[in-house]
Amino acid sequence: MKPYEEYQPTEYDWLPKIPKHWSKRSIRTLTKLSDKRNGNREDLELLSVYREYGVIRKASRDDNHNVESLDLSNYKYVGKDYLVMNKMKMWQGSLGVSSYEGIVSPAYIVCHFSIDANYKYFQFLLRSTTFKTQYNRISYGIRVGQWDMRYNDFKNINLYIPPRPEQDQIVKFLDFKISKINKFIKDKKREIELLKEQKQAEINRAVTKGLCSNVTMINSGIDWIGEIPMHWAVRRLRTFCDFVNRGSTPAYTEEKLTKVVNQATFSKGYWDLKNVRYSTADVENNRGLIFHNDILLASTGGGVLGKSYLFKENDSYIADSHVTIIRDSKRRFIPEFLYYYLSVSYDLINGILSQGSTNQIELQRNWLRSMFFPYPDINEQKDIALFLMNFENTINTIIQSIEIEIVKIQEYKTSLISEVVTGKVDVRDVKIDEVFEQETLDETEIEEEVAEE
Repeated sequence: MKPYEEYQPTEYDWLPKIPKHWSKRSIRTLTKLSDKRNGNREDLELLSVYREYGVIRKASRDDNHNVESLDLSNYKYVGKDYLVMNKMKMWQGSLGVSSYEGIVSPAYIVCHFSIDANYKYFQFLLRSTTFKTQYNRISYGIRVGQWDMRYNDFKNINLYIPPRPEQDQIVKFLDFKISKINKFIKDKKREIELLKEQKQAEINRAVTKGLCSNVTMINSGIDWIGEIPMHWAVRRLRTFCDFVNRGSTPAYTEEKLTKVVNQATFSKGYWDLKNVRYSTADVENNRGLIFHNDILLASTGGGVLGKSYLFKENDSYIADSHVTIIRDSKRRFIPEFLYYYLSVSYDLINGILSQGSTNQIELQRNWLRSMFFPYPDINEQKDIALFLMNFENTINTIIQSIEIEIVKIQEYKTSLISEVVTGKVDVRDVKIDEVFEQETLDETEIEEEVAEE
């Protein structure tokens, strides 16, 4: 890749120059606004626009909680290669050229192209970070989160477009590079998953079998525990723990007074301050008061119940009634050891210690108190906990380094797309791998990539 030989200035401060042979065209000369409605068709599926991906099938993701109307007859028709925009989120770059035929919310702006072009080039161009600057400037509202963009402003944006053969080469080049980058990211994410599996397996082995491989093992008599070292005991939680209780039901407030921990604060495996709420409750003598080294257990809801966290924060918090607090005033167990055991027992807790309907299941504390645990002596618990903390830190450090690699390559991908589609670099003479030229990325593969991200 190299710069073009000659450039011409543009009218935009965010796009100082473009190749001299590229043509200037306003969006209104390239597209026509479409207001075609769904009518009575039932074969068209619902589409959605994501700032991260463009236009995708709404059913391909489970994180879109917008509720569609029962009557879809007024929804707008979208054909393949139509341009679709969420006018309320254009400032975030929420637009894309559709690969599908379908329908979208009546609130969306829908256009079809009126010229012969490589429409995927416009997908890359209009979704590039460069153009988000302009979308911000033509979006209005009282608050940023409520900004709106009018089509009359959008259609007056001028684009600088290469000839059709160059569009094709740019798309071919970017498809090739992005495919390589996405494969790299996919491999790195798989590497992270394998490291997490290795971490869980090592934790499970250490808390049920100990650190020594040459000790005599015996059947614990408990199905979910299996064999344990002969010198270990199996004990019910209530025999070595005197506090297994829910938090309180605080009176919430918007003022930043007493900090309240809920399941969302820790159930993702880290302390999420964005999900801390506030209450008017007094911290002192509150039954939900959390102490250092308390074990917190999410206690309601499918998919969350059974998630655990070892409290190490320095500030004062109380837990709400959906969180169970585990501690022992007599210090008969090492908190880290018990936490590690609970961290690999999510399926067990979620499966046999809960009761209720699918979304309303609750942890049964009496069942938890009666649950059997492998129980080495305190010194061995301490050794196992120390080993696992060091092991976990090592694995987490490796994972963090891989995550940094992923962030950097994603930033490179974003920058590369922007530079190529706006003519900062010339890819006309770049030879694309012949094998790749013969391959096509079908819609199923695209959706799989989107779902994995």
